[in-house]
Amino acid sequence: MNDTPPLTLDRLARPTGTFAMVAMDQRESLRTMLTEQGHPADDAALASFKLDVAATLAPLASAFLIDRHYAYAQLVRDRVLPAGCGLILAVDALSQQPGGPVEDTWLDDDVDLGQARRDGVVALKLLVIWKRDGAEERRVELAHRFVELCRQAGPLSVLEPVAVPAPGQQDFDLEAGILDAAAALGPLGPSLYKAQVPRRGRGDLGDLVAACEKLDRQLSRPWVVLSNGVDAADFPTAVEAACRGGASGMLAGRALWRDALATGDPAAALRAESVARLRRLTDIVDRYGRPWTEAA
Repeated sequence: MNDTPPLTLDRLARPTGTFAMVAMDQRESLRTMLTEQGHPADDAALASFKLDVAATLAPLASAFLIDRHYAYAQLVRDRVLPAGCGLILAVDALSQQPGGPVEDTWLDDDVDLGQARRDGVVALKLLVIWKRDGAEERRVELAHRFVELCRQAGPLSVLEPVAVPAPGQQDFDLEAGILDAAAALGPLGPSLYKAQVPRRGRGDLGDLVAACEKLDRQLSRPWVVLSNGVDAADFPTAVEAACRGGASGMLAGRALWRDALATGDPAAALRAESVARLRRLTDIVDRYGRPWTEAA
């Protein structure tokens, strides 16, 4: 009989019960970003940048998300993450053309969950591309299988639906797509739901808060926002609006570190601009975010 108590979201949270988490699980999209800025983009370069981000931002983060393909082994072996920064492992396999967006996902069956727990992983993350293309039932089943796998294996589950237009869809409404994904996938009961920011964080703050309150009512569970699709300059307002609207914080990647790649010395830019940005966002999360225990 296993007497180990179940994990709770405190393992990913700040002392305030809110989340200021860093995402570094990009794979081919990171290769594209490196290439676009004229940096080396081989596997070693991806791993090196991921480790730079971890060493620089993880000391300020409540959790750190990474994939198993690039830098994960080094991150674990060298104990890069400080105590108190929860380790999240992506278990999504991605269908993605070079230079293009992720088109679909499935569970990565090559992940050794027992080894992941021994490595210190406290949560698993699954990306689900949500679109009305006739395959919605398969994606619901995928998400259900992921949540149940986590319940049985022990790690927390972080579910990340990303709503996109179906091929040929001309009238796609992002806000409606976000709510549609939440209605279909939120009831599956992930430990934490990772949502897009309505309206990509643009517009009047009051309108953004109202849109986030609508999402919060749809979910009725702890949730955070991601940064993909939101300009870095808009992201602080987006996080504030989400938190005022019921979110418990953020799990952000590109809005924190992408502009460092536009410099000749990304590691130095991480230490300067990215650190300052994460500190500012953490202050916003602590001020406006709803503690996860109040949303559970």
